[in-house]
Amino acid sequence: MPTGELFIDLEAVAANWRALDTMSAETVETAAVVKADGYGLGAVPVAQRLAQEGVRAFFVATAAEGVELRRALGPEPRIYVFYGHMPGEADTLKRADLVPLICSILQLTAHLETLPRHPFGLQLDTGMNRLGLKPAEWDAVREIVLAAEPVLITSHLASADTPEDPQSADQLARFREMTEGVEVPLSLAATGGTLLGNEYHFDMVRPGIGLYGGLPFAAAEPVVALDLPVISCFDVAAGETVGYNATWRAGADTRIATIAGGYADGLHRALQPAMEVMAGPVPCPVVGRVSMDLLTVDIGHLDGDPSTLSVLGPHHGIDALARTGGTIGYEILTSLGRRYRRNYRGMVAG
Repeated sequence: MPTGELFIDLEAVAANWRALDTMSAETVETAAVVKADGYGLGAVPVAQRLAQEGVRAFFVATAAEGVELRRALGPEPRIYVFYGHMPGEADTLKRADLVPLICSILQLTAHLETLPRHPFGLQLDTGMNRLGLKPAEWDAVREIVLAAEPVLITSHLASADTPEDPQSADQLARFREMTEGVEVPLSLAATGGTLLGNEYHFDMVRPGIGLYGGLPFAAAEPVVALDLPVISCFDVAAGETVGYNATWRAGADTRIATIAGGYADGLHRALQPAMEVMAGPVPCPVVGRVSMDLLTVDIGHLDGDPSTLSVLGPHHGIDALARTGGTIGYEILTSLGRRYRRNYRGMVAG
C-alpha cells in the first residue's frame, strides 16, 4: 500500500500557463520552469503537456535535469540550465543541446574555451546577490560576451512576490541600465515579475510556481491533491496522550485516526501544532507529533470513521498548508514524497 495518492492535474498546469501567457504581449515568449523535477510533480509529464500546449523554452537547474528533459521532448525545444557551465559538463551540454546560463567570469571563460560555438545565455546580478555577473564584471566582459552572440540575457527579481516592495523597481532600472543597447533577447520576470506588468516582461517571461498553482499567482487553478489512507481508528479517553513525547493530551473523550504519511513523505514536523487535514469540507486537527510514516488526527467530531483524509485539495491548497509550517508553497511541492501513488490527469501519450 502506498502512503497516499497524489493527484496531479496537468490540464490545470496548462491552463495556468495559458493564463500567464495572456498577461504579456504576443511578441513576448512565455517559457516554463520545470526544475526540481517539475517542482516535485514530475518534470517529464509536466513538460510534455506544456510542449503540447505550445511551450518551446524550458528552464532547469542542472545539466542532468536537462538531459532527462531532452530525452523526453526531443530536439525541438530550447532547454536552459540555471547552473550554467559547471566543471566537466561540456560534453553533456553539447550532446544534449543544452543552453547554459553563464553566471560567473570563470564559467564564461570555460564555456568560450571548451564550447566556443555552442549556444549560451548569461545571467546578470541586478541586486539579488546570488548568481550572475555584477555590473563591474559585466562592464569588463560585455564586448567579449556580445561578440560571442549569447541567445538570452537574464536576471532574477528578489522580491517580486511582494508587489509593493521597491526592490523590484530598483532591479528593473539596473537591468535596463546594464542591457542598454544590447540586441539580445532579454528576460527578467518569473511568475511574480509576470504579474508586475508589461515593463518587466521584455522578450521572455519564465513562470515557475504559478504553473503549479502557487502564490503569488492567486488566480491559479489548483494542480495537486493529496489523500492519505486511514490505517486505524480508535477511542482515547480524556487525559490520555497521543504520539511521541506525549506532546498532546486529550481534553475530553475523543476518537483518533492514524493515517499513512509523515515527514518521510514531505509532511514536515514543522507543520505541527497547527496542521489540519480535511474530511471533505470538514477540518480535522493533526494531534501529537508528526512521525516518519504516520499522522494522528482527532476525528471525534465526525459522524463516522473516514477511509481517507485529504492533506491537499480544493479546501486546503499548498499555500494554506505552507502557512501552517511557516514556509512557502514551493517547499511543500518539492518535498512531496516518492512513496505516493501518482495519478495524472491530462498525461500526454508516449
